[in-house]
This record gives sequence, C-alpha cells and structure tokens, in this order.
Amino acid sequence: MILEQDQETGDWAVWCPELPGCVSAGEAEEEALENIREAIQLYLES
Repeated sequence: MILEQDQETGDWAVWCPELPGCVSAGEAEEEALENIREAIQLYLES
C-alpha cells in the first residue's frame, strides 16, 4: 500500500499498486486505512 497526505487539504489517499483501481481516501490516516481494507476486500471478492 501507498499512503500519502495531501499537503493542501490534509486528507489522506491510499492505494494498492498491485491491485489496479483499488484506491481509497479519508480525512484522517486511520480512516483512510480502514477504507482501503474494505476496498481490498471488495476487490478480492470479484
């Protein structure tokens, strides 16, 4: 996973390069990580 904070908004973006299109974000780092976990689960279900 790659986790980056937007310097302008302070929001966090996270994505998995090995899973194309599997991306998420959140206002806090913890929220972004929770969201990407859900995105990974949904990605792997399909």
